[in-house]
Amino acid sequence: EGQRLFLHYADLTDATTLRRLILRIEPDELYHLAGQSHVGLSFEIPESTCQETAMATLSLLEICRDLPKAPRIFHAASSEVFGSPDSSPQTEDTPFRPASPYGCAKAFAANLGSVYRQAHGLFVCCGIAYNHESPRRGENFVTRKITSAAVRIAAGSNEILELGNLDSVRDWGWAPEYVEAMWRMLQQDRPDDYILATGTATSVRDFASAAFAAASVSLKFSGQGVEEIGLDANTERILVRVNPRFFRAADPVGLVGSPEHAWRMLSWSPSTSGTDVAAEMVKAELGVCHPTS
Repeated sequence: EGQRLFLHYADLTDATTLRRLILRIEPDELYHLAGQSHVGLSFEIPESTCQETAMATLSLLEICRDLPKAPRIFHAASSEVFGSPDSSPQTEDTPFRPASPYGCAKAFAANLGSVYRQAHGLFVCCGIAYNHESPRRGENFVTRKITSAAVRIAAGSNEILELGNLDSVRDWGWAPEYVEAMWRMLQQDRPDDYILATGTATSVRDFASAAFAAASVSLKFSGQGVEEIGLDANTERILVRVNPRFFRAADPVGLVGSPEHAWRMLSWSPSTSGTDVAAEMVKAELGVCHPTS
């Protein structure tokens, strides 16, 4: 009584347990955010990525289809469904051309959402979310890897931050804002698919520079390609080094989304993007703001 959050044990590959839970809970809204979500890792574990990201979505849709009263369903898709698109920014009408096992799994799941919406009348909204970050991001993701290292180095650590392709560009947004958009989708009269993005492209290099600047370290880059390094502008000490082992087998190009449809239908517009995201994550690492803000 009086509690807002209850945890239940289940496994995405265990449809029986998922069915039992959903039958008992009888949710009005179901937000499907779970799955193996590391793009680089999906090349190493493609089968489990597809099981957890694609087939588990099918199981959830089938479970909801059989309920006397199906919940409204939000499915978290990904910009990785577009791979390396021909045009930028992408819209809801941009063709899917995934370039990773993770992207393939998300494309499968997103298409299933559309099929179950049309064929079975389920209220399924698909949010094609571009990279959305927060202080809760794990350090195996490049954004948190950068911000946590910047704070440690600013505090006196002698480590060198190793990164992959500094020219790699992403549309980075602020996760709390994206969650609000997810909720807004399920409050609409009709289900639809939406791009969740900022429309701003930021390179890994610029993200790192902003993170170090927020930690009061001036970073300058020198060299080119795998020889490029990031130096402390004041001491010339090497702080960042490119390591080829962090390059992706297939790195998407031109992934920048247009949030116009979400703005028009949901009155949603993100206010934090790119380098501002880096600064906010560093502030959280330093304890300047609450991690859920």
